[in-house]
Amino acid sequence: MSDPGTSLPPSDPAGQDDHGIRRVTWVGLVVNVLLSAGKLLAGWAGASQAVVADAFHSFSDLSTDVAVLVGVRYWTAPADKTHPYGHGKIETIVTASIGLALAIVAVGIGYNALATLHDQDAARPKGVAFLAAVASILLKELLYRWTVVVGRRAKSPAVVANAWHHRSDALSSVPAAAAVAVAIFVPTWGFIDHVGAIVVSLFILRAAWTITAPALGELAERSASGDVRDQIERIVLDTPAVRSTHAIRARYVGSGLQVDLHIQVDPQMSVLDGHEVARQVRRRLTDQGPDVTDVIVHLEPYLPDGADAGTPARKEE
Repeated sequence: MSDPGTSLPPSDPAGQDDHGIRRVTWVGLVVNVLLSAGKLLAGWAGASQAVVADAFHSFSDLSTDVAVLVGVRYWTAPADKTHPYGHGKIETIVTASIGLALAIVAVGIGYNALATLHDQDAARPKGVAFLAAVASILLKELLYRWTVVVGRRAKSPAVVANAWHHRSDALSSVPAAAAVAVAIFVPTWGFIDHVGAIVVSLFILRAAWTITAPALGELAERSASGDVRDQIERIVLDTPAVRSTHAIRARYVGSGLQVDLHIQVDPQMSVLDGHEVARQVRRRLTDQGPDVTDVIVHLEPYLPDGADAGTPARKEE
């Protein structure tokens, strides 16, 4: 027998802290606006093309902040008639978009550094440009650390991705600051700035891949890892009256895990008792499992010879 209707409605994705996400993202948005304007003015007043370019790079962070602020209200919404499995995929799309934005920034920085490798600046930059770049490094690194803590606590890959965008801005300000310092003290060594920018662009590109690859895998319905499925199996087999389990499938929707599986019980058990066992399996997985938000349990009679069950995992008697 089977009980296909024994599923819990998806909960809020991994219990995300909507208020905390909004607060840190709003602060990031304000900081990005102020930093972009400040670096633009400082770069112009300090005769630094590197700092002016870095200011325009900071403007790219505004798009990811807006994406998180707009997206969080949707991906944390409960399931409804049109989205019975919840809205977690929206977070995945936002995450992939942020990773793509990081990749574009990295390619732009690297290309510009290569294209201007042999260029010489006509005017020597001033100290105000250096101070603006250093201030950007410090503020964006602090913003990264705060945002990544909030993202990990809320188990939100989109917020963690946005944190890495903050860090990419801090990293991109390093060669800008170095360029100004070198241009002030040793103008003939200006090429070091370009080499540093190329190295930084590679680090940013790696971070973009780290963010984007899991999101693309989720959109392609990639299964949860073997370790996660093993953990689910152990929790199910520890449930009283469960003789065996098999056909465990688990996938991420946003930051939450959706699971469906088969369990075998005593074939003489009543439908009511079997339903209670399935309810206990669901409750144990949502309470003890790895960020499980939705569970579908199929009931089957336990057959010692394993017929109609493939090669199920069995509890030792």
